[in-house]
Amino acid sequence: MDGCAVDPRSVAVVGMACRLPGASGPEELWELLSDGVDATGTTPPERYDVDAVYSARRAPGKMTARRGGYVAGMADFDAGFFGMSAAEAVELDPQQRLLLMVAWEALEDAGQRADLLAGGRTGVFVGNSRSDHLENVFRQGLEAATASQFNNVRSLLPARLSYFFDLRGPSVLVDTACSSSLVAVHEAVLSLRAGESPLALAAGVNIPLRPDESVMMAQAGTLAGDGRSKFGDARADGHAPSDAVVVIVLKPLAAALADGDRIRAVIVGSAIGNDGRTSDSVLNPSMAGQVEVLRWAYEDAGVAPADVDYVEAHGAGSPLLDPLELNALGLVLGEGRPSDRPLLVGSVKSNIGHAEAAGGLAGLMKAVLCLEHGRVPASLHAETPRPGVAWEDLPVAIPSALTDLPDLGRPAVAGVSGQGSSALNAHVVLRQAEPAAPSADDDGSGAAYLLPLSARTPEALHALARAYAAYLSPGGPGAAYAVRDICRGAALRRQHLEHRLAVAGTCHEELVAALDGTGEPPGDPALAEVAARYRAGGTVDWAAIFGPDGRYVPLPTYPWQTRRYWPGEEGAEEDGGDLAAWILRQHARTHFHAESTLADIGIDSLAKLQLMIELRKRTGRDLDPEVIGGLRTVAELRRWTRELEAVAR
Repeated sequence: MDGCAVDPRSVAVVGMACRLPGASGPEELWELLSDGVDATGTTPPERYDVDAVYSARRAPGKMTARRGGYVAGMADFDAGFFGMSAAEAVELDPQQRLLLMVAWEALEDAGQRADLLAGGRTGVFVGNSRSDHLENVFRQGLEAATASQFNNVRSLLPARLSYFFDLRGPSVLVDTACSSSLVAVHEAVLSLRAGESPLALAAGVNIPLRPDESVMMAQAGTLAGDGRSKFGDARADGHAPSDAVVVIVLKPLAAALADGDRIRAVIVGSAIGNDGRTSDSVLNPSMAGQVEVLRWAYEDAGVAPADVDYVEAHGAGSPLLDPLELNALGLVLGEGRPSDRPLLVGSVKSNIGHAEAAGGLAGLMKAVLCLEHGRVPASLHAETPRPGVAWEDLPVAIPSALTDLPDLGRPAVAGVSGQGSSALNAHVVLRQAEPAAPSADDDGSGAAYLLPLSARTPEALHALARAYAAYLSPGGPGAAYAVRDICRGAALRRQHLEHRLAVAGTCHEELVAALDGTGEPPGDPALAEVAARYRAGGTVDWAAIFGPDGRYVPLPTYPWQTRRYWPGEEGAEEDGGDLAAWILRQHARTHFHAESTLADIGIDSLAKLQLMIELRKRTGRDLDPEVIGGLRTVAELRRWTRELEAVAR
């Protein structure tokens, strides 16, 4: 920070991860934005039969669009990684499943080891306003309202993360409609500033599984007929609903600098506020409410509004809200602004649709990427300026092409806005991070370094080794970083899991050869001993090996071993009719052998109760709960199921 004192109120964005339409990570999102891609598409049949509820004209019980923004592989999940059986995974809301994987990726992107956070006061703040999965279950009738559905109530979205990672700080669900995830960021920042949390995860998740809300919005005239959000355009007729799962990792800036973290951007201020009674209806937006929150946010940030370079607008494509938002931005951020430096304003919703409760964090991720790259992508579908906006008087411009941020000899500043139908407005102020120090070359000593890799399964470890080989190869991202920093990051900034590999090399080429199995083992006996101890599951003092100094470098993320989990699709045909194999596939949480106890592999008393209900449906017979309760090992389970099948025949 060029020797200046660090503002103790500033918060660093140290990690990000996402599942968005057309993008499974920040790099993919930036490519999509830079290329001007519209990632919306036709509603997949696994969600609902869109043709059955579609009408080109507004009609009772119908929706006026077939399109939206949808993530690929919405039902895919690595149940084994998170210690879940197939039966648990099938029943669990996809929002929770995706949130778990994206949170792990965000922590890896931040270089924060989950095992070292366990037991600490890390906070979790999740914006969400949907429980479609649970609603679909309830629609099957009261018999479907089983105790296991407690796992799908919305309050468990943050609680699931806190439980899996053993995080003891605040764990809060935020629902302010479409501003939810930005409010979650605001609450996380306050928690960090107060010293309540040393680290925080702020998230937004939105996976629409049923048409009800889209039908409701179509009746209200807020759904775009062509399924595209046309922010700032005269044709704007509403928004396109979309999926999103976004997680960012936040840390006090001073702590992030002290720990050598990568700082992707700095949150310098934020504000939230309700419209109160400044409009004629609780559902109608208010320009006065937006103006107030903008002024409060920049007061909190200590930033002159005229110094803001870019605003990622709420920008849903609403014919009512868009003009209010643009006029409010021009009024507050245009004051004192030079006429030759208009405020750039855009909306990620024009690329991916409106992710509702998660939309604000999708926009914040875009803003962070804009600051990192120093450029603002085009906002799509903005061809004819929207009437009702004083375009000639307001120094506001919607970029129609990839546009450089102005070079003013200071870090660029961006704002992110969110508005909810709850009349709750939010605005977050970001500053560009100071440039990272250039990557140091390896010390030239010819010293070899150990690269430790680990995964939950042998298959995942093999995939991770392939990913690192590509990363280290010429043209791969890792070619730009020193071998010592890469190996140090893998050793100190990644959790070490059960299945392990350790290879050594003095340069990128030697590490690639070792990963491919064509290289030489470590020549240094001490290095070879450490590698052998690590592979055997032993503890290694990596800090002593690599020393205190080292630069953060981005590394490949965990290679999920996913399969599709969806109600009604987990049939027993995969098991060739073997009842024991079906039970174990559905309920076992870990690998097992014949003498494994059922309790040790996750088939506890509650799972046995659920199993009895499933078997009653599957066999049509009443089963003795005492017999099932008395089964102790995998071998006993297999003997019992053979007897059960013999009687059935």
